[in-house]
Amino acid sequence: MKAALRGEWRKLRTLRSTSACLAALALLSVGFAALFSGGASEIHRERPADFDPTALSLQGGMMFGQLVVGLLGVLSITSEYATGTIHASLTAVPGRGRLFAAKAVVVGLVAAVAGLTAALGSFLVGQAALAANGVPHAGLGDPEVARAVLGGGLYLALIGPLGLALGFLTRSTAAGVTLLTSMTVLVLAVLQLLPPQVAGLWPTVAGTQVVATLPHSSPWPGFLLYAAFVAALTGAALVTFRRKDA
Repeated sequence: MKAALRGEWRKLRTLRSTSACLAALALLSVGFAALFSGGASEIHRERPADFDPTALSLQGGMMFGQLVVGLLGVLSITSEYATGTIHASLTAVPGRGRLFAAKAVVVGLVAAVAGLTAALGSFLVGQAALAANGVPHAGLGDPEVARAVLGGGLYLALIGPLGLALGFLTRSTAAGVTLLTSMTVLVLAVLQLLPPQVAGLWPTVAGTQVVATLPHSSPWPGFLLYAAFVAALTGAALVTFRRKDA
């Protein structure tokens, strides 16, 4: 297993797409956090009781940052199918379960580090933008704020394995990215037509509730639903990988 982990880490860090995805994550998460927070004064005037500065900046950074982390997961396996190097990987690590586990661990750890860093950056930049606009803002020492930032990082961390699972299931970068985008961003347009109680049951939407800090919010049940969804897709991907020829 150690050799499999070393091999997967070597493959992931030498992919040009990995550094490109991490750079894009930094730019998108910080940029959209500043953008969302910059327009918060009107939201605060209209609904001051529901104004959550922490969630506002974190959700801004997560909106498109999740696509980049998910893309990293998709590419970590579909690039091997596209180039045919999956055969070499299976020769080096004949146990498919071991190869799958090693790839999932490496992708998950990279996504966790990148996600936590992006969440912290989104929060700090977003709160600075709120303060500059004279809108109430939060600090890491405020109640529930550190937990929300950690939750935002964990949300992004699980997007990596989600993308990896979609890559294993589709074996196609285009198909994997299309499904990822549909599950995380495009679905929001459809969910807006539904009652909030129903829309909040979609796993990726439920998972974002973990960044809420308002007193009446319940952050963890939705996140657990999201985590269970990622686990179910990962299980389906492992079964598919074991049963299908490379």
